[in-house]
Amino acid sequence: MKFGRLGRALINNVPITLCVTFIALVILLALCVPLLPVPDPTSQSVLFRLKPPSPEHILGTDRLGRDILSRVLWGARISLLVGVGVVALSGLLGTLFGVLAGYFKGWVSELVMRITDVFLAFPALILAMVTVTILGSNLLTVVLAISVGVIPRFTRFTRGTILSIREREYVEAARAVGASAPRVIWSHVLLNAVDPIIVLCTLQIPTAILTEALLSFLGLGVTEPTPTWGNMINSGQIVLREAPWLTFFPGLAIVLTVLAFNLVGDAIRDALDPAVRDAGAPSVAADPALPGQPTRTTETSHPQRELTPVV
Repeated sequence: MKFGRLGRALINNVPITLCVTFIALVILLALCVPLLPVPDPTSQSVLFRLKPPSPEHILGTDRLGRDILSRVLWGARISLLVGVGVVALSGLLGTLFGVLAGYFKGWVSELVMRITDVFLAFPALILAMVTVTILGSNLLTVVLAISVGVIPRFTRFTRGTILSIREREYVEAARAVGASAPRVIWSHVLLNAVDPIIVLCTLQIPTAILTEALLSFLGLGVTEPTPTWGNMINSGQIVLREAPWLTFFPGLAIVLTVLAFNLVGDAIRDALDPAVRDAGAPSVAADPALPGQPTRTTETSHPQRELTPVV
């Protein structure tokens, strides 16, 4: 029923449907790009240097004669791998730490939260830059570097959700019948916290994609010759006036992808969060009327009374 409501919310909204279609298309192209008839993204040609968009090169070429369309498609694969990898790693570890801090009291909760506060004191981008500088620049270290700043956010969010669930009646009843702590956490606490965690995962994917693009733009992410949207923009800024398509197309890919993920994440939140979903419910409800009697309405606010003038 829950996923049916989510599916209806995504299908009945035309902009969200377009966003889902765009995300599916980007994922499909990223997976199938080795099979597509596009040039090698690292092959260079002086003869085709800085060529504008044409039938031969649909999005033009860069300073080394490399095809922009091919590099944008291969860059989509890197961006999606980083986004999914960061969310998977951060969601797993952050949820684990959040459950420990939210369900168990005492020194376990205090230790986890104090460590989380230390990491939250630094901007996520600074933590990512420091981690990449220490570990080096490759796809795995970029995922680890971005996850360092995202794990504390998952931890604090999950802890707050678990704190609101662990005191409910069905959890107390499970403890009363002698259920072990792991069983209570898995069967009664964690499963009821899945919805907000899914929403947070959806909203963190575009954040990870943006952070990876920024690291690559600064020269700290995945470096050349591997194409990423960030290092493509960095390479194109040198000839921005002469060849604006070098920065326009990867920048457009970043904007559209991040916007699509954000809109889909908001739609999932609206569909799964009862507080958000019920916020727009009408305040006037019709009472069932008996046959032959007028329909009555119940209002949440008091009706205004007419004032009789004093003579």
